[in-house]
Amino acid sequence: MDRRTFLLGSSTLALSQLLFGCGGNKQTQLKVQLLKGSIPGQVVNQFHKGLQRQVQLKFTPVEQIQDLFQQLQNWQQKPKATDEQGWSRFIPFRQGQKTADVDLVTLGDYWLKAAIEQKLIQPLQELEGNQLKQWSALDERWKKLVMRNDQGNLDTKGKVWGAPYRWGSTVIVYNRDKLRKLGWTPKDWSDLWRDGMQQHISLLDQPREVIGLVLKKLGKSYNTENLEQVPDLEKELQTLNQQVKFYSSNNYLEPLIMGDTWLAVGWSSDVLPALGRYPELAAVIPQSGTAIWADLWVRPAGIITSTLSDQWIDFCWQSSTAKQISVLTKSNSPISTNIAASDIQEPLWSLLESDGEVFNKSEFLLPLPPSAIKQYESLFAKIKV
Repeated sequence: MDRRTFLLGSSTLALSQLLFGCGGNKQTQLKVQLLKGSIPGQVVNQFHKGLQRQVQLKFTPVEQIQDLFQQLQNWQQKPKATDEQGWSRFIPFRQGQKTADVDLVTLGDYWLKAAIEQKLIQPLQELEGNQLKQWSALDERWKKLVMRNDQGNLDTKGKVWGAPYRWGSTVIVYNRDKLRKLGWTPKDWSDLWRDGMQQHISLLDQPREVIGLVLKKLGKSYNTENLEQVPDLEKELQTLNQQVKFYSSNNYLEPLIMGDTWLAVGWSSDVLPALGRYPELAAVIPQSGTAIWADLWVRPAGIITSTLSDQWIDFCWQSSTAKQISVLTKSNSPISTNIAASDIQEPLWSLLESDGEVFNKSEFLLPLPPSAIKQYESLFAKIKV
């Protein structure tokens, strides 16, 4: 999933590199590559102040989850056979010689299966391990998400491969002024098929997201494996496609603000920061449930486990820290935070309140068999023609 994050302002980690501590190379270090905007700088500062020893923290923000995944791949590349010969062995930074030099990396849950299958990451702990002291604070739903077997599939007897520290969802965002003239506001996926919306909608350019919302409208799961067994699916998709002005996973907010589109489907990590800046926009989580994503801490393969990195994960799972991350990055937390309406702007409250009923109807985009993925991709390509 090519989910991106807006720069959330001075309260978040916006520097090209945030460094706490000083000293020589012998000083204990914690090196983290994280999604830009996903951790507030003051949270890192508080963690550093609370440590009992002198350490150096090096947090490097990266623009896209996809870039972080590719970095994990680059670290595991092996040199070509020809590179082992001749003068190339004297080139200090030739491609394929890179090794991971960070303790933790942000990864989206959607990428977790591929990262495990390709052996890009290593488990954070065995199932019965106890190095993550705050593990018990997580709800079972979050534990199940990151417990996988060595093929990257969900397994309640598997190892713990990631530590979720914030999450969000796919939402409907709309231009208040445009829809006010129509006399209604969206509440659920079925509203995308309403009269008067032809060529006024933008959807994410993602097969799982678009076909998934149609499946949800039909009372099915986002993770349906055999699409051919869903009556009327293609017909519903074709009808929806007539409403769509364009598909984009990156540039859907500006046309909405300008009034070129009236409604868009987007990710809360993009949408929530924009709501505070543009009062003409409003957003809603569809009542029948939606897709959920999570940002996780993962450990690159080949890195020696550090107690400091476990301390950082546990720190992120403390209630007070989780609340800060949630409020300042405008995201939800996997930890109970008791966020009050006074803690955050009113337009965002309904999206961060995590309505239990809607949350229970919502789903992670779980790994599907290759045959199912091919079905999604071919059907999506067909309806877009």
